[in-house]
Amino acid sequence: MGSALPFGGKVVVFGGDFRQVLPVVPRGTRAQITDATLQRSYLWDKIRKIRLTRNMRAQTDQWFSEYLLRIGNGTEETIGGDYVRLPDDIVIPFTPTDEPVNKLIEDVFPSLNENATSGPYMSARAILSTKNDHVDNLNKKMIDRFPGQAKVYYSFDSVEDDARNNYPLDYLNSLTPNGLPPHDLKLKINCPVILLRNLDPHNGLCNGTRLMIRAFSDNAIDAEIVGGQHAANRVFIPRIPLSPSEDISLPFKFKRKQFPVRLSFAMTINKAQGQTIPTVGIYLPEPVFSHGQLYVALSRGVSRQTTRILAKPNIDIDPTGKSTKNIV
Repeated sequence: MGSALPFGGKVVVFGGDFRQVLPVVPRGTRAQITDATLQRSYLWDKIRKIRLTRNMRAQTDQWFSEYLLRIGNGTEETIGGDYVRLPDDIVIPFTPTDEPVNKLIEDVFPSLNENATSGPYMSARAILSTKNDHVDNLNKKMIDRFPGQAKVYYSFDSVEDDARNNYPLDYLNSLTPNGLPPHDLKLKINCPVILLRNLDPHNGLCNGTRLMIRAFSDNAIDAEIVGGQHAANRVFIPRIPLSPSEDISLPFKFKRKQFPVRLSFAMTINKAQGQTIPTVGIYLPEPVFSHGQLYVALSRGVSRQTTRILAKPNIDIDPTGKSTKNIV
């Protein structure tokens, strides 16, 4: 177009939201991840016809890097290019003990026992982390602290077209693919959970809806919706057959019959996307691994006074230990 501007100065409308976390593409390259974002839009057929020269692609990368997903409106202090300095008032100092994690829990869930039955209290706070493993560890800590008697629901696991039982049941029970509840779902009355499937969108039962357990029986869970326009509605959650949408790490088709919920004291940054969490904690035992995660995590809260972050520092990069990696 005879122009050095990105896309030759043309106005281009992107279907994906580049100020949010991009789709997870297992072992995908940057190009494949961006491609997956664009394909969500009906505009993709038009956008994909644009052919960029190598020089223009470099300029476009620089444009995205400079203008999108810079936390602190692009004014944050950077260290070595990839690391950003975190404000002193939101940082919990990291040490290789349980003390910082306990401090994070206390800051996000103060007076937990006194407020255990309160829907507004539970819906207004959560801890975010990058991976399911970290989230599961936090939820285990929280459910043990939570008052009341626990009830454990065990799943029924199977493999389709496995007449010879090639896969032992213990092995199947040990699996927790992305998007599925655990084999042993440990719950207590009034504990917060998050829904993993669209059961009844018209009545507020959508993937990502947060609820509180109010009662349970062997084959149903009585829960109360704690957020959105359907807040305070009581619903029954059934046990249903579930399969991972796409899990290329499994050489068979896995099926799990379980209640489609997970504990939501803690949740992944990706799962929290789009939610407002007035009191938010961010737990980063390892740096974020995807474009946009740090931006999304820090933008879930409503003020610095109610935001806390516990991040394992890279002492070689920043001896003060008050920085973390950002990926743009």
